[in-house]
Amino acid sequence: MTGVSLSSADLDPRRRRILFRCWHRGIREMDLVFGQFAEKEIATLSETELDEFETIMAEEDNDLVRWIMGTWPVPERFLTPMFERLCAYKPDFEYPADALPRNA
Repeated sequence: MTGVSLSSADLDPRRRRILFRCWHRGIREMDLVFGQFAEKEIATLSETELDEFETIMAEEDNDLVRWIMGTWPVPERFLTPMFERLCAYKPDFEYPADALPRNA
């Protein structure tokens, strides 16, 4: 992957905001997991799925890394299809740092 493949111009304001937040998590691994997942999925998520995705995004990055990588058990509240989709997504960890979006 050489750069952001999704233009936020065609997204509604809520999806643009979520996409931006996905790429600006604070931990590079979470930028890649959430950013690449959002690029692939954000345009087709329902409002209910967006609600759940934002709830997941509100968690601390250090906890999310451990849950997604399987080093900590996932809390029961996140045993959901959305969290499973996020965990099943395999990001490109070779994504070049200079290709990370700065303005979504």
